[in-house]
Amino acid sequence: MTATARTHASPSGDESPPTFAPGAHVAVRLPLPLTDAYDYRVPPGLTLAVGDFVHVPLGPRKITGVIWGKGGGGVPENRMKNVAARLDVPPMTVEAMAFVDWVADYTVTPPGAVLRMALSVPEALEPAKALTAYRAADPLPEIKITAARERVLAAAAEGPPRQAADLARAAGVTPGVINGLAKLGALTACDLPVFAPPEPPDLSRPGPVLSGDQAAAADALSAAVSDGFSVQVLEGVPGSGKTEVYLQAVADTIRQGRQVLVLLPEIALSAQWLERFRARFGSEPALWHSEVTQAQRRETWRHMAAGRVDVVVGARSALFLPFPDLGLIIVDEEHDSSFKQEEGVVYNARDMAVVRAHLGAFPIVLVSATPSLETQANVDRGRYAHLHLPGRHGGAELPDVDLVDMTKAPPQRGQWLSPPLRQAITETLERGEQALLFLNRRGYAPLTLCRACGHRLQCPQCTAWLVEHRLLQRLQCHHCGYQMAPPPKCPECGAEDSLVPCGPGVERLAEEVAALYPEARVAMATSDNLYNQRTAREFVHRIENREVDLIVGTQIVAKGYHFPMLTLVGVIDADLGLSGGDLRAAERTYQLLYQVAGRAGRAEHPGRVVIQTYMPEHPVMAAIAAGDREAFLAAEAKGREDAHMPPYGRLVGLIVSGTDEAAVDAGARALGRAAPQGNGIQVLGPAPAPLAMIRGRHRRRLLLKAGRGTQVQPIVRDWIRRAAIPKKVRVQIDVDPYS
Repeated sequence: MTATARTHASPSGDESPPTFAPGAHVAVRLPLPLTDAYDYRVPPGLTLAVGDFVHVPLGPRKITGVIWGKGGGGVPENRMKNVAARLDVPPMTVEAMAFVDWVADYTVTPPGAVLRMALSVPEALEPAKALTAYRAADPLPEIKITAARERVLAAAAEGPPRQAADLARAAGVTPGVINGLAKLGALTACDLPVFAPPEPPDLSRPGPVLSGDQAAAADALSAAVSDGFSVQVLEGVPGSGKTEVYLQAVADTIRQGRQVLVLLPEIALSAQWLERFRARFGSEPALWHSEVTQAQRRETWRHMAAGRVDVVVGARSALFLPFPDLGLIIVDEEHDSSFKQEEGVVYNARDMAVVRAHLGAFPIVLVSATPSLETQANVDRGRYAHLHLPGRHGGAELPDVDLVDMTKAPPQRGQWLSPPLRQAITETLERGEQALLFLNRRGYAPLTLCRACGHRLQCPQCTAWLVEHRLLQRLQCHHCGYQMAPPPKCPECGAEDSLVPCGPGVERLAEEVAALYPEARVAMATSDNLYNQRTAREFVHRIENREVDLIVGTQIVAKGYHFPMLTLVGVIDADLGLSGGDLRAAERTYQLLYQVAGRAGRAEHPGRVVIQTYMPEHPVMAAIAAGDREAFLAAEAKGREDAHMPPYGRLVGLIVSGTDEAAVDAGARALGRAAPQGNGIQVLGPAPAPLAMIRGRHRRRLLLKAGRGTQVQPIVRDWIRRAAIPKKVRVQIDVDPYS
């Protein structure tokens, strides 16, 4: 069996997928990093169609694949192997197959690697393993009734069937009593699914009363639901009610019998979002993110494929779920960089979601208080429609913003809160209101060094300092996960009690706050303690119930939350994101500061934002203080356009990595020598990556720069083909890099 090189043209969505009779040759795409499909023969007694999931032999094992089309004819008949079996699951849709091909082509990735993301739960393709439950037989057979048996039969007669352990617990008996009654025929066994599908949304429930601006935006989205493909950008200041607006379009899509996907950037962000969804529809959507158990993922995948789920909310990987009739995508916080996947298949879920909507001929809504410059450029070019909510819902006012020049009003030595911010916190607590202190650094301190010799504790596997997490009594690397106990003496010079923390993290800031305000109830909010849906929900309820006075948090609380009594936001180190050579540093910093500032004063109590900075004259700080986003965006756009940088130019990053540094350097030099030239193309590098080593792999980087209209993918494919790259070296291609 050999691979056949071909370009598969997906059939039109207006036609039934082609079928193949016994003896026909079919191309089967496998979820492996392969460019080509493999040819197999349809066995006697089986008819297959494009999109069918099948088991096929691959060497000594069987593997799951998808019928991608007609076989290429390059395999001799005597070497052709039969398809082993067709799986009893709905076939992959034409749109989903076209999406796999499109993502693979755009990201310069083998299609099999993209297909693997669509088949991320292989066990979902196998027959469901139902749970055995019991209910009381009707009529009951003639049996001896004891007190224990009577309790069991009474419990079994109430409510739905239950598993043996649950029934025994309810009746206060041992499982042996349940088994005995089942053998006597007094209990009837039946099968239960592992997880039932979510309750369908109740569309008869009245939605919230919308303002004039909200109603106009909601009507525009509702009209778009019936008009085929479009991209709607829903922009609104924090607290303007964007979620309530797009939930109307969600309801309209469900009324049409179609499915909805809502992409969110953070797990914790979905805690309050789910409360709003439940209040609007009386049920919860299906969930899809890294914290969902494997059993739940399996059942959700099967329910999705069978069309038993109306709405799913999830992280970027939810884009590859098996929707049989997707009719609307919402990308909330569309500007968020966590929509970019940096490992494996490197893609931006926001951009690929637009492609998925186009292939399915349905609308997509990009939602943000601070749309990305890429999205804004598409609005300016007329490719995306723009809806704007300029004011906060319910008459709430935007907060006042004060900049604290840290060169003129520095904190006390060894502390991080300036006198103006401390005064603002004191006044807020005296009024019985809540405050949020924002510092985008996890742990206690970002660096530990020896004051005797200056040695810095570094990760042995990465070009990164170890971060002290004092609450866990560990030093951790935030890139590879390496951790160690704090050493009792310097590993370099042997000096004892010489290791000191440098700089603040949220743990150190919380320690300072607790000392300054001993009566205040302080809570930290980071991905270390808000790591799943339950912990996020508990955190939200504590703040809503006024059990917390001061929140110390990272960007996990910078967006999406609504706390009526939170009136002060203090930004500890506003300059943090402006360092380094990141193309989007200023834009990201503005977005983050604007979002975190939007947590203040979202109800009837006026809000205030205090931003500590050593660069008050920086355009980002000036724009935040003046509330002049348009001026900031115009300046940022002009700078990018003058430099022919995205969204006014194209970039492709090539990251060369491996455990053998000499081989990595050889591979990087080979790429440098084979670099394309001319036609406005410029190649920068090779050079060490900003993180020159991660997880023990040395990394070098090259960057291709081209004009906005350039098709970069063929250029990159030819470039890779011509370069003599050592086999032990890996080259990762990042089209439209973000980091």
